[in-house]
Amino acid sequence: MQAKVNLKMVDKVIESWGADPAVLIPMMQDLQAEYNYLPRKALDHLHQKLNLPLVRVAEVATFYKAFSLKPKGKYIIQVCTGTACHLRGAPRIADSFQRELGIEVNGTTKDGLFTLSTVNCLGACALAPVVKVNEEVHGQVSSEKVKKIIDAYAARKK
Repeated sequence: MQAKVNLKMVDKVIESWGADPAVLIPMMQDLQAEYNYLPRKALDHLHQKLNLPLVRVAEVATFYKAFSLKPKGKYIIQVCTGTACHLRGAPRIADSFQRELGIEVNGTTKDGLFTLSTVNCLGACALAPVVKVNEEVHGQVSSEKVKKIIDAYAARKK
């Protein structure tokens, strides 16, 4: 599910940073915030407007783990797999999300609503096991709570 890229919006991002190639990363962060990934068309436009080689833009996009070249869902579910979460059942939680969503870790649902990932630590060990959906943290998640979490975000779509 590729996003339709608004080149005028890309131009506004470039202008907001003064069209300075030295601030390529913040420009890319703004684009990722808009699309939840870095669309190829936006990167092509960026390299042309900044007069940078496309390979340089691609290097930055692929070097930083925070950037994605694949479309992500509206809701990005991160299951913490750090030590405390792992010991309190994070693998079962991740499995439950995979079953309920019908996707693998690092996959996105066909409707583009959810992307599932695991992260090494969310820094909320006292709440283990922890799941973060976009910026909302859910603590002491059980396999039984997984469907409730998914349903609550799916309901927001409407």
